[in-house]
Amino acid sequence: MFIYSVTVSIEKDLADEWHQWMKTIHIPMVMETGYFTEYKMCKVLNVDDEGQTFSTQYTFNQMEDIENYMAKEAPRLQADMKTLYEGKYIAFRTLLEIV
Repeated sequence: MFIYSVTVSIEKDLADEWHQWMKTIHIPMVMETGYFTEYKMCKVLNVDDEGQTFSTQYTFNQMEDIENYMAKEAPRLQADMKTLYEGKYIAFRTLLEIV
C-alpha cells in the first residue's frame, strides 16, 4: 500500500475557507476518481510560518493507480485550486510506501 501526501501551507486568513473547500469539494472530487481507497487530512502543528499547514494523505494500492491519477486527473484538480488560491499557498507532494 502507498500514500500520496499533499502538504499545503495557506495564508492564515484563508485557512478556514480553504479547509471547508477541501472537505466539501476538492477531496470528494479526488476520491470520486476511484484511484484512492481512503484519505486523512491533518493539521501540521510544528511549523513556524505565516501560513497554516495541512497534510492530506490519500491511500492507494498500486503504483499504477498514482501514475494514472497523475496523468488523467491531477492536472484538472490542481488547476481548480490554483484558480481559487493562486499566490496564497505553497504545496508539495510526496509518495510514501507503507512498510
